[in-house]
Amino acid sequence: MNVPADLKYTRDHEWIKISGDTATIGITDFAQSELGDIVYVEIETEGETLDQEEVFGSIEAVKTVSDLFMPVGGEVTEVNGEIESNPEVINSDPYGAGWLIKVKVTDTDQLGSLLSADEYKNLIG
Repeated sequence: MNVPADLKYTRDHEWIKISGDTATIGITDFAQSELGDIVYVEIETEGETLDQEEVFGSIEAVKTVSDLFMPVGGEVTEVNGEIESNPEVINSDPYGAGWLIKVKVTDTDQLGSLLSADEYKNLIG
């Protein structure tokens, strides 16, 4: 299971990469493998400011639909247009081309509540 060391993680299987006050967010390799073939992603929160752990969208696989949760609070500034027409890129490249949203972080203190790569590896066993 691929768990890059330079990212932070949530217990809900989202990853977050911080660059200045912008965070890029996606789902983990573990999450995409558990979901199976991803067929649709719905994110209609662009331009909205959401709190930590608030739902920012949903992801649909052949067998299930899962909510997507904000790792930190902030304004959703961008949604990855690639995943609308090509959602299976999340299965093939969850940490690269399969990113979901970019967020302008409002409270960097919330980053302290996220898991390191080692903590996330322990969570998923």
